[in-house]
Amino acid sequence: MVGETMFLSIALFFTLVAGLLYGLHYSIHGSRKGELVDKIPGPYAWPIIGNILTFQVPLDELWNLVRKLNRDYYPIHRLWSISVPVVTAYHPDDVEVLFSNIRHIEKSFIYKFLHPWLGAGLLTSTGKKWHERRKILTPAFHFNVLQQFMAIFNEQSEKLVKSLCLEGDEVVDDLVHLLHKFTLNSICETAMGATSDLNGQVQNEYRSCVSEMGDITLYRIVRPWWHLDWMFKFSRKFKEQVRALKVLHGFSTNIINERKRYHDETGGRFLKGLGRDSESSIYGFDDESVKGKRRLAMLDLLISASRREDSINDEGIREEVDTFVFEGHDTTAMALCFALLLLAENKHIQDKARAEVDEVFEGKKDEKLSMREVQGLAYLERCIKESLRLFPSVPLVSRHISEDLQLKNYLVPGGTVVNVHIYDLHRDPNFWPDPLVFDPDRFLPEQSQGRHPFAFVPFSAGPRNCIGQKFAMLELKVLVAHFLHNFYLEPLDFSCDVKIVSDLVIRLTKPVRMKFVSRSEKNHN
Repeated sequence: MVGETMFLSIALFFTLVAGLLYGLHYSIHGSRKGELVDKIPGPYAWPIIGNILTFQVPLDELWNLVRKLNRDYYPIHRLWSISVPVVTAYHPDDVEVLFSNIRHIEKSFIYKFLHPWLGAGLLTSTGKKWHERRKILTPAFHFNVLQQFMAIFNEQSEKLVKSLCLEGDEVVDDLVHLLHKFTLNSICETAMGATSDLNGQVQNEYRSCVSEMGDITLYRIVRPWWHLDWMFKFSRKFKEQVRALKVLHGFSTNIINERKRYHDETGGRFLKGLGRDSESSIYGFDDESVKGKRRLAMLDLLISASRREDSINDEGIREEVDTFVFEGHDTTAMALCFALLLLAENKHIQDKARAEVDEVFEGKKDEKLSMREVQGLAYLERCIKESLRLFPSVPLVSRHISEDLQLKNYLVPGGTVVNVHIYDLHRDPNFWPDPLVFDPDRFLPEQSQGRHPFAFVPFSAGPRNCIGQKFAMLELKVLVAHFLHNFYLEPLDFSCDVKIVSDLVIRLTKPVRMKFVSRSEKNHN
C-alpha cells in the first residue's frame, strides 16, 4: 500500500512537471510571436530548450556550424534559445529594412555580456544615451581632424617599415601580432592623445585580455544558464573575467589620467570652447597648435563635455575610451592582415597597386603621404574594399526588435533578436559573381552601378553605422601604401587555408606568416 502510494505520488509529480513544461512550451510557440517566428524556416527546435544543444560545440567549430546553417536555410532562418527567438537574415533586401530603420537601432541581449568591460558606450548603448554620445563624438572624425592624424599614420607606418628592415628577417611569423602593435599605438596617439608608443609588455598584456574577453563573451552567449549575472559569478569564467577587466580598465584609466593631467597643467585652455562651436574650436587650430600633446583628440571632446556641462561623467569617459581603443585597433589590425594576405597571393593585383603607390611617392623628399594623395589612391582603395568584402572585420551584427519588422517574405514580431551575418552577405553569389575570387575591379563605378547598396556593409549602415569608418580607411590605405612602396609581399600562408574562429571581431585559429622582401635590397642585387 505504501509502495503504491509512493508510485502514485511520483507519477503525479512527473505528470505535473510535464504539464507545466507543455504549458510553457505552448505559451511560447502558441503565442502570436511564436507562430510568426515558426513560419520562418530553420532547424528543428526541441521543446523548451529550443536549439541550444546545437551550439554546444568547441569554439573553433562554432564558425563552421553557423556557416552551414546559413547555407542550408538561405536567405533567412530562425532559431530558439529557450524562449528567445533569433532570426538570422543575410539578404540585402532584409538588411536594408533593418539597418535603415531608426526604430531598430537597439543592440541585442548578447551585447550585455560586454557591459562589464565596455559599459554602455557607443557600441552597446541605445536610445537617448546613444544619441547624446554620438553627438559628442561625431566631430572627432571630421575631415579636418582626420587631416591632423595623417602625420601619426605616416610616422607609425615608417616605424613599422623600419623595424622590419632592421630585423633583417624577411619572414614575419605572426602578422596579426605585428599589425596589432601598429594599430594600438595609432588609436592611442590619434583618438586618445597619447604621446609615445606603448610598452611592448603592456601591449601584449592588453591584447591577451581582449582575446580572453572575446572568448568569455562567446562562452556565455551559447550557454543560456550563464546569461544571468548572479549565476555567472559561480562560473570559472567569471574569475577569468575579473582578472582581464582589471588589466583592460587599468589600461584605459591610465590613458584618461594622462590626458587629464595635461589639461590641468595647461589650465584647460585647449578645452575652451571645444564642442560648442565646432568650426572655431575643433577645426580652427593651426599646424603649430596641434603638435604633440596639443593635437586634438576624441578624448578631449569627452573631457571637455564632462567639465563644461556635466553631460558625461568619469565612468562614461572610460566607457568610450574602452570602446574606441578596442574597436579602433582590433578591427583595423584584422582588416590590414587580410588586405596584405590577399595582395601577397595575387601578385598581378599587388603590382598594379604598387605602381599606383610608387607614382605618388615619386620625387618626394620624404615618405609622408598627404590626405589628398591618399584619397587619390583609387585602385588601392578598391583592393581594401574587396578585402573587406571577403573578410569583414565585424562578421556579425545583432539587433533587438522591439516592435514588428516586415522583412521581404516574413513578418518578424517584436521581442525577437535579428542577426545579420555580414560575412555571408558579402559572399552571396546572387550579388557577387565568383564570390571567392579576389577582384578589386568589382568596385569600379561601372561595376558597382546597379548593385544592391546593402550587399556591401563592412562598416554596417544606416543611422548606426560605424562612426570611425573614414578614420579606418585612411589608416588602412596609409600603412598598405607604405608596405607596397618598401616591400614585395610574398605569401607563406594563404587566405583559402586560414581557419576562422567565432569572436567579436573576425579571428584566426593560428598565426599567419608572410614574407616581406625589401625592394631596395632586391633591386640592388
